[in-house]
This record gives sequence, C-alpha cells and structure tokens, in this order.
Amino acid sequence: MAAVCLVVFVVPSTQLVLVWFVVVALLASLDVLLAPRPSSLQFERRQPDGVRLGEETVSHLVVTNPTSRTFRGAVRDVWSPGAGAQDDRSVLNLAPGASVDHVVHLLPTRRGMRPNDAITVRSAGPLRLAGRQTRLDEPGLVRVLPAFSSRAHLPSRLVQLREIEGRSLVRAPGSGSEFDSLRDYVRGDDIRSIDWRATARRRAPVVRTWRPERDRRVSILLDTGRLSAGRLADTTRLDAGMEACLLLAALAGHAGDNVEWTAGDRAVLAHVPPTSGRNEAVRRMLLAMAPLESRLVEPDWSRLVQEATADARRGSLLVIVTPFEPAAIEESLVPLLPALARETRVVIASVADPEVGAIAAKRDNVRDVYGAAAAERLRHRTTTMRAALERHGISVLHEPPERLAPALADHYLVLKREGRL
Repeated sequence: MAAVCLVVFVVPSTQLVLVWFVVVALLASLDVLLAPRPSSLQFERRQPDGVRLGEETVSHLVVTNPTSRTFRGAVRDVWSPGAGAQDDRSVLNLAPGASVDHVVHLLPTRRGMRPNDAITVRSAGPLRLAGRQTRLDEPGLVRVLPAFSSRAHLPSRLVQLREIEGRSLVRAPGSGSEFDSLRDYVRGDDIRSIDWRATARRRAPVVRTWRPERDRRVSILLDTGRLSAGRLADTTRLDAGMEACLLLAALAGHAGDNVEWTAGDRAVLAHVPPTSGRNEAVRRMLLAMAPLESRLVEPDWSRLVQEATADARRGSLLVIVTPFEPAAIEESLVPLLPALARETRVVIASVADPEVGAIAAKRDNVRDVYGAAAAERLRHRTTTMRAALERHGISVLHEPPERLAPALADHYLVLKREGRL
C-alpha cells in the first residue's frame, strides 16, 4: 500500500490516481462487508451500588464474542461528565466464544445519579482499511452518595458521649433522668446525688449516677427549596446541610436514639422512618440523599413540619436544617415554631455565608458602602429574629459550612449532658 502511494506521488498521472481511488474504494467496501457486526457482541455490566463523592470506584463491562469469527476493534463505555470516567476506551481482539473485562475507573465529581450514556463499538475488517461502528444502549447507573466528610468529627464526639453516659474511664456523672448505678462518694460530687438509704446501710457515703435517656426521637428536617441551591465557596447550602444531618444521625444512633429524617420543599422528596442502631439510619440517609437536588420553589413548611412531627412524642428533638433568611422564613416558618416548641425541643441549623462579613467590612468606595449597608441590615435582622426565637426556647445555630456539622453535634451533646433530651 505504501509502495503504491509512493509511485502515485513520484509519477503523477490522472488516470493512475483515479484507478488508485477506485481500487481503494473497492477494498474499503469489501473490508466493511467482511467486518463483524458490532451488534453481535454481548455485554454484561457489573458496577457498585453506590460510591461516596470523592472516592474512586470501577465499572466492569464484560464483552463476549458469541460468533464463530474473531472480533477485532475497539469499545468505549461512555459515561456522563459528572461520573468522572477515566480510560473508557479499550482495544478488542476476541476469539470466538472469548470474553474480556473492560474496566472503567470512575472518580465522581458531583453527587447524584450518574448514568451511562451509551456503548460505542467499532469493528475492523481483515484489511484494516475500514470497519463498522455502532452505538448500543446498555444502561448503567452509579449512585454518587454525599461525601460525609464531617464523619471526621465523630470520634471526638463519641468520647464526649461516653463520658456523659458514664462509660468512660474519666467518669463524669451525667445529668440525665434515668438511674444508672450506685458508687462511692468522691470529693467534688454533688451532695444532692447522695443516696441516704444506701449510705446508712453501708455506713459510707454513696451517690447515685444517672445517664441520659435512650430511645428518644430525633427528627431531622432538611430544606431542599430554592435558597438551599446557593453556593458557598466550593459547596452548596444543601450539601452542607446534608453533612450536618449525617453527623447528627451518626451521633444519635450511637446514643441509642431513634433517628427520623425528612427532606422536601413543597412536597416530601425523601423520608427515612424512625430508625435505631448505630449506622442504620446513616446508611439509609446516604442512599436517600444521593438523588436529591434543590428545586426553585418555596418550601411548604406546614406540610413539612407536619410530616416530620406526625408521630413525635413529648420531649423529642426536631432539627430543622434550612437557610436562616429572615425574609424567606418570617411569614412561613416562624409562626409555626412557638406552638411547636411547647411540645418538642426545636433547633434550627443554618449555613451562614462567610461573604456577608467580608462585604460588611469593605467600605472602600460608594458601591462598597451600599453593599456594606445591605450586609449590616441582613445581619441585624438575623440577630433580631434569632433572639426572638430563643426567647421561645428555640435554639438557632448559624455557622459557616465547615462549622455547622460539628456545632450541631456539640449542641446535641449539651442537651444530653443537661438532661434536656
């Protein structure tokens, strides 16, 4: 082939070039006819059910040649951009009846359901001049779960939880309401904890130890409305709220409480019923959170709160994870909270925008001054509404994205330590 091309180049002739083009066209057509049909291959997909955002996984596509001819060509497993597919092309050389495992490494860059678009298969003819190519549908789907990076805060909070429950080597008497055991009095113990009957029998001071109540209901309500779509640095309010929900659920599960989780806006989009166990609630929440996306609608708080507190008992905890924007919640959520706080303990957890403080401090020109005035007005309204809610016994946590999850976990531990949950 190369020699013929060289002859055509050295001896330019119109007739020779035309003959050469006809010959090449005939050979290419023959090669296409002799090339195996790509659709004759069989595919079997094997992939994980879920992977956390930022972690690598692999998708296996087993390609089998059921025909009596050798298949030579290439295959490409095409994934959506958010799946982060790497090395998605492979060269095929399959003997009759042979199989090969086409492995695609996936490093997802976005949470959610990441589908496989299609499989592109190309077969080569025996002369390698031409071939066939087709696009086949072999559905694949990877569920990308939240990263749950806040789990790094869990070990230190579990140490505090064990101290509260009196199971740590550093025994700190808890302020719960369930009787735990009796022990000898040591200097520093509250004299109100002395059991006088046991002291009289043993003729030595004995104190009662208490532990926080278990099997409490912890209901978590996550707002997926329009404000949760706002981006803060490299994350969204929704994703930061998910991190806070997961850390609280993990901590409450270790404390023996029943965790219920609800997410929605105008409608309930996901729900995990009351679940006990150390990791079961977190596992279910991760699976339910994967497909959630913010929607550009206002939340129906009456419906969401009713769903989250339908079976709540007196003394349970309701955590509402929502952007604390006075203009957005003043007429919809705030009127519901005072009556709700009389039956359950209510906590509002909100992601604060760090840029508001920076805008309020910058006053270099007229435009910056107007921006600073708007930021100060927002901060003033937020502070005023927060103080009003706290007078009704409602706790408000307004923290930057990286601080919200540990702050909510710490508040839960305070409630346990003080016997309010």
